[in-house]
Amino acid sequence: MLIKRKSIEQVESSRPASAAAPKAARKAKYAPVTLSEQDGVRYLHFGTEWVQGAMRIRKPDWPELEYAQQMMAWMLWLEQPRRIAQLGLGTAALTKFCYKQFPQADVTAIELNPSVIAICASMFKLPGNDERLHVLEMDALDFVNDKANQGALDVLQVDLYDATARGPVLDTPEFYQACNACLADDGVMTVNLFGDHPSYAKNIKAMKFAFAQVVCLPQVHDGNVVAIAFKRARPMDLEALKARAAQIVADTKLPAKSWVKGITQALQK
Repeated sequence: MLIKRKSIEQVESSRPASAAAPKAARKAKYAPVTLSEQDGVRYLHFGTEWVQGAMRIRKPDWPELEYAQQMMAWMLWLEQPRRIAQLGLGTAALTKFCYKQFPQADVTAIELNPSVIAICASMFKLPGNDERLHVLEMDALDFVNDKANQGALDVLQVDLYDATARGPVLDTPEFYQACNACLADDGVMTVNLFGDHPSYAKNIKAMKFAFAQVVCLPQVHDGNVVAIAFKRARPMDLEALKARAAQIVADTKLPAKSWVKGITQALQK
């Protein structure tokens, strides 16, 4: 999210519409969805230099960015989740990885911008919806406030940013309380935050109000910090986490040992 790369369509897509153009019916306004590529990696932008996600073209199901890999840190505690939800589709990196890695799980992604969903299908190898995969065009706040989702999720992954990348677009205690309500008793939420931004402290305070326990991994990229929030407080058995991390590395090649190192550092502060 905090990596800056100039979108190849940024200038064209950011030009204002002609003053002579007829007025269209009023509808929701979204930033232009634009792309860039370098060294075999395709990047998603919202018409600015801020990266909203990435995909290595030869490994479309792999979460390329380190923060996206850290968003999977809930695997240290949950081995076989039955229902996973992602708020904010991005390049569908987490959605695709979870869909492939957990064939027993129902995977849902919530995205408000229909253009993001379309470009994920056409340019980021997002498979079509089926009995396990559900990509829904809707507001993330409506999803977490839907009573049908209460207590239904094992995992909730939250990555909600707009084109300006000024912090998560949903960040209130009430929002995080609704996220908590969607989780099952052993549920875990991961959230992508900006460590060097005023929004960070606000989000951490709101999460600690709503959740029994919150742990943050070390900052990566140019400021991304992944917070791990637990429905119920858990003892941090570092030896057990190291053993689980080794299994994750063997099974998936995700850098899970670094997650445990980060948790260790966080507990020592």
